[in-house]
Amino acid sequence: MPGTAKLITLEGVDGSGKSTLAAALAAEFPRLELLREPGGVPVAERVRALVTDPGLTVHPRAEALLYAAARAQLVAERLRPLLASGHDVLLDRFLDSSLAYQGAGRGLGVEEIRAINAFATDGLIPDRTLLLRLQPGLGRSRQAARADGPDRLEREPDSFFETVGAAYDALAAAEPARFVVLDASAAPGEVLARAREAVAAALAA
Repeated sequence: MPGTAKLITLEGVDGSGKSTLAAALAAEFPRLELLREPGGVPVAERVRALVTDPGLTVHPRAEALLYAAARAQLVAERLRPLLASGHDVLLDRFLDSSLAYQGAGRGLGVEEIRAINAFATDGLIPDRTLLLRLQPGLGRSRQAARADGPDRLEREPDSFFETVGAAYDALAAAEPARFVVLDASAAPGEVLARAREAVAAALAA
């Protein structure tokens, strides 16, 4: 209902510009508390180091459970308390990432991963999700231009990210009231303007 603290999430394939947009939106809306996944709290940051380490081989089921564990800690330690105290939150990735990456990309099943994460988050669902839609190939070229090397997931083949991208599209189509789809290939200023409108509308709802 109006006046209730909002949870707004950013989603998209790697290289779609989520982190850059998150920082820009946080500057535009100072009342937003900006967090990232996996991370945001010490336990979750430790998990982030594990799941992104290119030197490790992680079984898909273990990967899914590690992300869910990091998410559970973030929800309990930061998200629930922030929302309960009236603080709006902007979160760079949340449960939809697991549905797309582990559920579809790893072939574990979207509904199976949804059940795991419903338990991990105690049923917490974003009020609005901004999906940065980008062709996986363009995302890969953006990653290649970065100074730091690819992490463990970023080393997956193009077919993996095509599956992830298609899963995101299916999630957005299934929940049009929650998702706002943005063309991440547009000029940065245009992407920010559309995202700004979506965030303002979510906060006012």
